This record gives sequence, C-alpha cells and structure tokens, in this order.
Amino acid sequence: MIAALALFLSGCAASRTDWGTRVGNYTYDQAVLELGPPDKAAKISDGTVVAEWLTYRGSRSGYYYSPYYYSPYPYSRFFHDPFYDPPTPDRFLRLTFSPDGLLRDWRRVVR
Repeated sequence: MIAALALFLSGCAASRTDWGTRVGNYTYDQAVLELGPPDKAAKISDGTVVAEWLTYRGSRSGYYYSPYYYSPYPYSRFFHDPFYDPPTPDRFLRLTFSPDGLLRDWRRVVR
C-alpha cells in the first residue's frame, strides 16, 4: 500500500516539469523525443525555432438541458431555459530554441 502511494506521488511529481531548470541545457531534439512532434513550429531567419505543443484541448460552448431539472409543473422538465456552458481555451506549451538548438525561453500560452 505504501509502495503504491509512493509510486503514485513520484509519478505526479514527474509529470510537472520545471522548464526553468531546462533553459540552456535542453535541446529541440530532446523535446521532440519527450513530447512528440510539435503542433506548430516556425524557424526565424536568425535560426531560432519556436515550437508549440498542445497540452490541453479546451471545450466548445453549447446549450444543454439538464434531465434532473426540478419543476413544480408536470412534464415540464424539458421545457425550461437551457444551461449555457461557456467555452474553455486550448492550452499550449511554447518552447523557444536558440540557433544552436538549446532551450532559450518557455511559456504557457492560452488561446
């Protein structure tokens, strides 16, 4: 039981990457091996590479009817105002690599 808890907690810690410690010693090739191919990448004229990985797919908005809506009137549960669920944005990890291939900057981008 304790071993399983320790394994779970170490897995949670490993999933939170401290990108600040990787600046200057992490390469683009290592990022592709760890994260897979980027969703977007661009090479600037000075050789800098900016790449983005999708980390969270946001939800789209919509109107929903709750089947558990309480109404004092019989047969009116599907005739109430719909529930509006606002959209949530996509989240990306943007890594910037210098011309020599080392990580220069990182940030989380929300769109």
